[in-house]
Amino acid sequence: MADSAKLTHLNDAGQPAMVDVGGKQPTRRVAVARSRVVLGPDIMALVREGDLPTRKGSVFQTAILAGIMGAKRTSELIPLCHPLGLDNCQVTIEVDGPDAVLIECTATVTGKTGVEMEALTGASVAALTIYDMCKALSHDILIQETRLISKTGGKQDFHHAD
Repeated sequence: MADSAKLTHLNDAGQPAMVDVGGKQPTRRVAVARSRVVLGPDIMALVREGDLPTRKGSVFQTAILAGIMGAKRTSELIPLCHPLGLDNCQVTIEVDGPDAVLIECTATVTGKTGVEMEALTGASVAALTIYDMCKALSHDILIQETRLISKTGGKQDFHHAD
């Protein structure tokens, strides 16, 4: 870590503080986050037959909606996040190998602060929703590899090297 790197959510006295973004200029910011959910071969066999219908609704369609809702409500969940009016939020779910799915959440805003937390929250909430809706079939479901893939806008861009 660079010598100049420091935690931004602490004030000079070391107490929690919201970052003051009042002097910043709005820019277009985009963040992409991904979660991987290992469902196992039995559930994946059902997935390959089509989106899983349950009494609660279609698993993937419900997870997409939950991910978008989670991204929109991030500031209510993470104490020092600024409330953002997202310009856009997209959640996709695709099969990843023989036993897992990848969830990708892309959050976009024109504002003074980034949307990384919104993208991460969206991917996480979608993953949790898949777990919730499939747990009747197995409790061996594993949520893993929730991470930021990229962000643009603001001070510096970031792209995860796969």
